[in-house]
Amino acid sequence: MNKNLLIAQSGGPSPVINSSLRGVVEAAREFNSIGTVYAGWHGIEGVLKEELLDLSAQDHEEIALLRNTPAAGAIGTCRYKIKSGQKQDFDRVVEVLKAHNIGYFLYNGGNDSMDTANKVAQLAQERGLDVIGLGVPKTIDNDVGDSEFKLIDHTPGYGSVARYWSAIVQNAEEENRGSSPADPVLVLQAMGRKIGYIPAAARLADPKRGFPLLIFLAEAGLTMEQMADKISAKVRERGRAVVVVSEGCEIGDLGFNKDSFGHAQFGASETTVQQALINYLNRHGIPARGAARGQTFGTDQRSTAVYASIVDLDEAYRAGQKAVELAAAGEGGFMATIRRDLGIIYSVRYGKVPLAEVANSERFFPQQWIAPDKTDVTDEFMKYVRPLIGEDWPSVPLINGRQRFARLEPRFAAKKLPAYIPEAARN
Repeated sequence: MNKNLLIAQSGGPSPVINSSLRGVVEAAREFNSIGTVYAGWHGIEGVLKEELLDLSAQDHEEIALLRNTPAAGAIGTCRYKIKSGQKQDFDRVVEVLKAHNIGYFLYNGGNDSMDTANKVAQLAQERGLDVIGLGVPKTIDNDVGDSEFKLIDHTPGYGSVARYWSAIVQNAEEENRGSSPADPVLVLQAMGRKIGYIPAAARLADPKRGFPLLIFLAEAGLTMEQMADKISAKVRERGRAVVVVSEGCEIGDLGFNKDSFGHAQFGASETTVQQALINYLNRHGIPARGAARGQTFGTDQRSTAVYASIVDLDEAYRAGQKAVELAAAGEGGFMATIRRDLGIIYSVRYGKVPLAEVANSERFFPQQWIAPDKTDVTDEFMKYVRPLIGEDWPSVPLINGRQRFARLEPRFAAKKLPAYIPEAARN
């Protein structure tokens, strides 16, 4: 009897997350050993609630449209984490897998998601279920894997956000160049928590370093006063400054909350690094007439279809395909991975790395990629990131001037188990 496949996703989405989902669904059709493909509605929470969206019953054209459908609206995501002590939650997941004849469990996400995929698969096998657990990589922050890039070169999602920042900074430069007599300093805040890959990508907008651009990564360790001094120096030199600052820079207590993974929610903080820096600059003065202004770019970085990288879309799709290929071959306990070939011609290979290694690893922005003055990144980083953003715009279909995104029908598997409330939601 064919086993069914269940995919779920958690954490923040990306412009290409649904391209991976499409890769999973379309690859599964090629294997007779895989039956119905289900999606956990809103991640592992949907699995716990036995809310399984039937992806095999969807129109093939709608599945194809997932390529250019950003964010997580198609099947939903969550920030619910099953912690080691939540025995009832793990028991419930196993019950759902058994009730719906799930033989393949795929989880799309970052390090925490890889840990969940590994734990669920191990527990199912301990209970006598033949379930293969696999991971599909996803994160705009590019923090999955290791700092030596041995486990994975980059994660799907990052190339698109890098491309977004290349475009945003080019437009911001045009704005600041024109309005600088009144607004000599423009501060832009980028996502990425305390990992600097996203703000570092701002340099893509100005590879020849002609803009008065300053990039402040959290890893550079500059204080508010040091950042202000460097901005003032740039204004004295060029008459203005465009500043990109990481949301995770250490400048004091911003009053942020944490999600269930323990990650800081900078977008939900009482103030932002950008606003705190603007306030400091305007309070202490800048060496030019006018005032500092700022913009905080939020979840649009991870949910905008038109800035997606074609390279990123293709790689996300193939990572999803690779996970299904591993599943059909009976190779559980792995995450599909992307490794870069050596040489000046950009090319990658798709392989596998043990889930346990990914779950227990952590990637940092390499210190050698931070410029000595701590306001820029090196050309070595530019060689790494440039191929990821591609050469052209994605083809996002329009109907009557509106973007045409995938719209999946709410066709759910019939529930076979009693209703269940996830442990962490019983308050």
